[in-house]
Amino acid sequence: MSTITHPRPTAGATPATPVATDTTGNKVFRYAAGATRLALGWIFLWAFLDKLFALGFSTGRDPKTGVVDTFGPQAWIHDGSPTLGFLKFGTKGPLAEFYQGFAGASWANWLFMLGLAAIGTALMLGVATRLATGAGVLMLVMMWSAVLAPENNPFMDDHIVYALVLVMLAAVGAGRFLGLGGWWERLTIVQQHPILK
Repeated sequence: MSTITHPRPTAGATPATPVATDTTGNKVFRYAAGATRLALGWIFLWAFLDKLFALGFSTGRDPKTGVVDTFGPQAWIHDGSPTLGFLKFGTKGPLAEFYQGFAGASWANWLFMLGLAAIGTALMLGVATRLATGAGVLMLVMMWSAVLAPENNPFMDDHIVYALVLVMLAAVGAGRFLGLGGWWERLTIVQQHPILK
């Protein structure tokens, strides 16, 4: 058996403070967190753009023929409803009737679209990630609850996984990695109101 001895500090001396080193693991984590934040931001922002202009991914494609009518009548810019189809026909489970009750309502369309745009933009830029995370988690949990139970699992689906990842990214301050979070956090208003971080 070997014994490891640690030198005793001399009287009056302060113990050495460990110095954080920038290891390869830290760099990988920072880049991965920044890239994950950008990826989730793009998911929200793309959903906004697709519904705004009917770009043919989830909006503007005829389900029977597959023909895409870009900028067609399903586009929000042409008074198409971004909430009507999903909330009216895609909901199921115990909360389906609740969601169907406001399918296509103007206020629901505006809240949904502004939420997608704001969450996506904030995540892409790396600013206001706490607010974006809170709003994103709320939206994702609502979308999850609109289709209970998920098709391939008793309770877990990608909406819950995305929500958990958003919380993790906010907790580590991922807006500073590949984003403007460092600059944003130095702003006086953000320092006075930390919820804006």
